[in-house]
Amino acid sequence: MKKFMLRRIGVADDRSGVRPSLHDCIEIVLLQADTLMTDVLEGLLASTVKTKGKGTFGHHSAASKTAIEFFCSQSAAVKRTFLSELRTAVYSSGSHDFAEQPQVRFEDLQLLDTRQIDANIEFALAQQEVFRGVDDVLPSLNALISGLLGWITVQSQLNPLKPDVFVRALQACLVQHLPDERARAALITPAAGLLGVSLRQLYREICDWLRSQGVEPATPVGSPLVSAKAGHGKEAQSSVSRTLVTLDKLRRLLTGELGSVMGGLPNFSHTVPASFVALEDMQLVEPMMRRLAQRASVAAESDMPIDSGGRQVEREQTQGKQLGKQLGEEVVRMMLDNLMQDERLLLKVRELIQTLEPVLLALSRADPRFFSERQHPARRFLDRITHRSLAYASESDEGFFPYLRSISDAVGILTKGAADAPAFAAVLGELEEGWTSGESAQRQQQEEAARALLHAEQRNLLAQRLADDFHERQKNKDIPDLVASFLRGPWAQVVAESQLACVDGSADPDGYLALVDELLWSVQLRLARRNRARLVQLVPNLLIKLRQGLQSIQYPEERIPVFFDALISLHEKVFEGPRQQAPAQPAAQLPQEVAETEEELGALDLTDATGFWMGDDEAQESGYLPEDAQPLAGEDADADQRPWSVGDLHTGVWVELIVEGVWLRAQLTWVSPHRTLFMFISRGGLAHSMSRRTMERLRMQGAIRFLSDGHLVDNALDAVAQTALQNDVEKLEEKP
Repeated sequence: MKKFMLRRIGVADDRSGVRPSLHDCIEIVLLQADTLMTDVLEGLLASTVKTKGKGTFGHHSAASKTAIEFFCSQSAAVKRTFLSELRTAVYSSGSHDFAEQPQVRFEDLQLLDTRQIDANIEFALAQQEVFRGVDDVLPSLNALISGLLGWITVQSQLNPLKPDVFVRALQACLVQHLPDERARAALITPAAGLLGVSLRQLYREICDWLRSQGVEPATPVGSPLVSAKAGHGKEAQSSVSRTLVTLDKLRRLLTGELGSVMGGLPNFSHTVPASFVALEDMQLVEPMMRRLAQRASVAAESDMPIDSGGRQVEREQTQGKQLGKQLGEEVVRMMLDNLMQDERLLLKVRELIQTLEPVLLALSRADPRFFSERQHPARRFLDRITHRSLAYASESDEGFFPYLRSISDAVGILTKGAADAPAFAAVLGELEEGWTSGESAQRQQQEEAARALLHAEQRNLLAQRLADDFHERQKNKDIPDLVASFLRGPWAQVVAESQLACVDGSADPDGYLALVDELLWSVQLRLARRNRARLVQLVPNLLIKLRQGLQSIQYPEERIPVFFDALISLHEKVFEGPRQQAPAQPAAQLPQEVAETEEELGALDLTDATGFWMGDDEAQESGYLPEDAQPLAGEDADADQRPWSVGDLHTGVWVELIVEGVWLRAQLTWVSPHRTLFMFISRGGLAHSMSRRTMERLRMQGAIRFLSDGHLVDNALDAVAQTALQNDVEKLEEKP
């Protein structure tokens, strides 16, 4: 009998017509956590039982059987752990979906020990087993979840119920309830396979349920913008060469264990971290170096061949050194292969980078710091030219050929010279000096635009606090909505601008803050009628001050008379005489001309989506895009984009956005301290700034899309680490 009958998750008996939320979907899945783990435990126990003389299913060893029995004996605790870990994994999965994160990063390998590497391999094995079980139903689930989230196209990485979260929960269960590493390694693959079978059925039921609730699947899209898969080398290179790379060998390459030899011991000087001085002060350097040398000698002994008498034969030091050279060369080739497949880089740029292969191969043999130091001059050179290349979407873009000529000259110098670290540093210095000299005016404009945006953010944040204060002052008072909105919006901006411009710290240098109470008094009919003489004296100065204040923030001149006319209409009611048994008119009963004025003004209220104010000069200087602006759709507006979130953006990332109906590439160069404003720079130094809310709206409309984090070289090396991880997984699968 099926574990997940439709009626158990409400497909048959829930006909309320209310569209389910993502939270509803997640909670339904979490209700099935016990059933998923029950299937896994029952399957593991069944695999240890002999059937009809055919032996043990799965060929478990005695140790494996013991581990299975021990694990299954903790059934209740295992289920609680699985549910807890699954809930945590599901609800935290969406916080890291800005871009697909690699399981293993190249830079982190030198920090991992053997146990951590094994854990990564275990996870990859389990992930692969689960994917095999659900690969046919997962696309449908991704499409429905994307539709539930409001996306037009499928965004698989935004699916909080993706197989990874179940694998992480399973792995956490095994770690907690099976402390023995060998026992976990024996169980992870069969347990993941059983989980995949059960999860496939659950995915099918969830898909049926979502369809029955009226959820429409998002539209599948073509291949992603950029292929990030590792291990697709040149056709001329053999698969045997690719399998040279494993996680352990990469780690040894990064830590110098396969590097040069000095005085019979490995030279670890290039792997000492930035805190070397602190270690030296604590007199810990020598013990650290001894530990590293001991680890290298143990690793070397494990690779020694065995003679006919069963004794280890000592290898020559050059053999380990030769392996390091071969591995370094292979990593360089794989890194370049990944860059060559990156279509975000124009073809001519990729061809120039490819010509550096002999230079980089020689460098890898002579200087292993190329792999272990992210700031190595050669790494920085590659990073800078690829990062800058992202500004150009086609060869016809303005400025591309001068850029191409500059890097072509630099590559020519490197291919003809020594091409060591100092040579790369010198060439990079000349390149950046040339780029900097031609962009000084643009940088000055960008700095001025950033200052204008920073001032605008400070004013808006201060205005928001003032608006809250003005709201408190209006409590228990009959204030027309027109005046209340005006104080919370434009006038809060006026007072904030006045306070920011004051250098002596005065709270009310221009008297704009004191005017708030006067304005509130003047529109309360009962109070004003008691002292009409005061109102007559107050109004002229009040209007003058209001005009001066609004002009200080460049409030539109055409809207000032509209507000003044409405305000004067309210004041004139004071002289109409009191009405018996009639309270002051609420805003809904104000004269028709005043009610129409409220709509015409559209007064700024900082509590809603249109509350961010920018003056004309500030907006023009920073290329500010108003929040109510509608982008002109480009030809490719519905093209596939990688899942990303505004909150995850950092300076240096590249995006594509629609400007006047044309897609432009732009780099995020400035983010305000409170992350309410973002400024992008497209080619030619043109600024495009917008609020966070505007960017979220454009993202949902497909008018802005993430292109790259800018770290193309790091990503290419991460892909090498992913290939190494896959090699480890395949080797384990090949073992009988």
